[in-house]
This record gives sequence, C-alpha cells and structure tokens, in this order.
Amino acid sequence: MAFHSKSSMKPVCRGICTAVVFLLACGTLVGKPGDTAYLKTKVDPGRAGVFVDGKYMGPAANFKIGRKYAVAPGKHEVKLVDPRYEDFTTTVDVEAGKTVVVAQTLKPLPPPKPPLGSLKTTVTASKFDAVYLNDKYYGHTGEFNNCQQALMVPPGQYTVRIDPAAGGSGFTKTVQIEAGKTVVVP
Repeated sequence: MAFHSKSSMKPVCRGICTAVVFLLACGTLVGKPGDTAYLKTKVDPGRAGVFVDGKYMGPAANFKIGRKYAVAPGKHEVKLVDPRYEDFTTTVDVEAGKTVVVAQTLKPLPPPKPPLGSLKTTVTASKFDAVYLNDKYYGHTGEFNNCQQALMVPPGQYTVRIDPAAGGSGFTKTVQIEAGKTVVVP
C-alpha cells in the first residue's frame, strides 16, 4: 500500500471535484434515470449533420440503430444539415425515459457548377468534428481527410472553422480556393 501525505492528495481531490462539478454543470451526469429522454435518427443521407437546439451532435448515421443521444425531457428543435441537400428542421417533444426517432429523407440540391477547387482536412481529435465554411455547416472532418474525398467548392476566399464534436475550442483559418487545386486545412 502506498503512502500519500494530505498535501499530495489535495491536487487530486481538487481535480476530481472540479471535473465532477463541470460534468454536472454540462448535464453529462444525470441524476435519476427518469430525468433523461433520448433521440435517434433515421436520415438519408446518413452523413447529414444533426443539430439539437442549435448544438452540433454529429452525423445522423451515428444515432441510428445502436446509439441514441440523451436530451432533457421536453421540446427540442432538431435540424438536419447537408450542403448537398435542403435543410430540414422539426420540433420534437420527448418524454422522460422515452426515445423519439426523427426519420427524414432530405431533398437533393443541384450540384455546384464548375470550375471548382477542393478542400481537405487533416485528422482532428474526432473524425466527427464539424467543418464550417463561412459559418455554414459542410460536413465532418472524416468526410474530407482521405485520398478519395474532398469538399468541392467554387473558387474564392473562405473562412474554414472546425469545431470539436465533444465541445471545446475550435480551429479557424482563412483560405483561398483556386479552380482545379486542393487546399489542405490542418
């Protein structure tokens, strides 16, 4: 058995207490099982971003069969966003202990007209981190960080923002996209 003095325990206790208070404040720890409601999605395309009350949760495919998102009971605005499709917004009323499924097939938009340039991202903390161009959601980093996929956009200047799906500080960079060329955002 290891011996620890009281002075060596204080930083550990403070760190644990701070973490618990933070998690409680963020709603991560739930008091009673009946205080939570759940949201699942059945969306085509599955790569559409799911926003609950304005907060990005991840791609719709994450909340299909095996996963569900915990929300407080009550009314919530759910928005589905994919730049290749029309946005869809609905309000759901979720009861404690129940699961609501949002099912929707998004309507495709016409593809962008050439000339086009491409944007790729490097690996971030999570492949589900949100990618925004000029404050509009365009997808998640997992879609734009491999050799076969890129975001195709008309030439021009863009402000690229990557927000972590888990919360926290994002990354912002202004880039110039040129026709036929690829820009990689770290």
